Formats: sequence, C-alpha cells, structure tokens
Amino acid sequence: MLILALPFVAQAQEDEAVFLVAHPGFLDLEWRQTVLIAAPTPKGGHVGVILNRPTRRSLGSLFPEHEPSKKVIDPVFYGGPFSRGALVALVKSDAKLGGCSVQVMKNLYFAFQANTIDQVIETHPNDARYYVGYVGWLPGELRREIDKGLWSVLSADLDVVFRKDTEGLWEEMLQQTRRIRAHYRGKGCGETVRFPCSGYAAALDFDFSNTILPPR
Repeated sequence: MLILALPFVAQAQEDEAVFLVAHPGFLDLEWRQTVLIAAPTPKGGHVGVILNRPTRRSLGSLFPEHEPSKKVIDPVFYGGPFSRGALVALVKSDAKLGGCSVQVMKNLYFAFQANTIDQVIETHPNDARYYVGYVGWLPGELRREIDKGLWSVLSADLDVVFRKDTEGLWEEMLQQTRRIRAHYRGKGCGETVRFPCSGYAAALDFDFSNTILPPR
C-alpha cells in the first residue's frame, strides 16, 4: 500500500481520532475492505471499531427482555475481534460520559461499561451506535501497522461515523486516500511502499473490566 510520508499523518495517528482504511490487498476476511475509527487511550494505546460491518440483528433482538433496547433503530454492528461477547457503543454527547469511557473527538465517546451503556439506551438510545466486539492496539502498535502499510489514514468525521448506509464506504474512503496521495505527489512529497504483515494486535492496555455485560 502507498502510505503518505507526511508528518501530519503520523501526528494525527498518535494524538487524535482517525479513520483507518484497509489496504486493498488485505485479504483476511476479518479486515478485508474495512474502515475503522481509532482513538488514543489514556495509557498510550488505541481503541477502535469497524464502521462498515452492520449485522442483521437489532439490539432489541439480542436482548429481548430489555425493553429500552427495542427503541434502537440502527442494527448492531460488528466492531472487531476483541471481546466478541462485549457490547460497546459510540455515543454522541455534549457532556462527558462517566464510567469506563474514552473521548474519541468533540461530542463523541466510546462507552464500554455496562451501566453507562444502559443509561444511554434508556435516555437517548438513538444518539449512539452499538457494536459487538472492538479492536485494540498496544502503545506504538498502530503506528507500526501504518508504517507497514496495513492502513491508510484519514481524519475522523462525526457524520461518517453515524452514516446510515455504510455500503460502499470503503471504496469511497480509498478514493479519498488516492486523491490525497496524488495531490501531495504533485508537491514532491515522497511515498513509502509497504505490504501488510500477517500478525495483529492481541491485547489492549486500557482497563475495561466489567464491560462485557449486556444491558440489564
């Protein structure tokens, strides 16, 4: 994959939320044609979810005895291979969320703790998107994956996170990265050609204890 050798790319990856666009040659079904959002955690790692893997299940169908879950309109999404039994959420909120949460960007939070997600579902259920599983990177791991060519990097955008139809999202994002590369190639910036490695992150440095419970 062609990765821009530009300072702002590395800086954005380390300090703020970004979109990660999978390399076109990434044939592993876990990651093939995926777009992720990734945000830094307090201990220097990153946490994220896959944005374009909606399931055919509603939150209400997963938790039929939890009445507030039936108010959620969007389907549950597959967020990633970490803690596949975990329910996590990306929540739009003007106020800081309590519990075990990570601020992704202005007015957007990752919620991991069951009681925090419960409160969201019960008070403003459709101001969030719900995921089964997530993705985690140890400190420095995401930077290494980008350097190896696993991902192209774009700035995160709140409207894209909550886009209703995610079909075609990967193709659109891939075209954006190609336009950016063409623009900076014309300005004389270099590019690095790398290919995906076979390994992937196996742990997360943030403490998400008691986060895999369904809504009560």
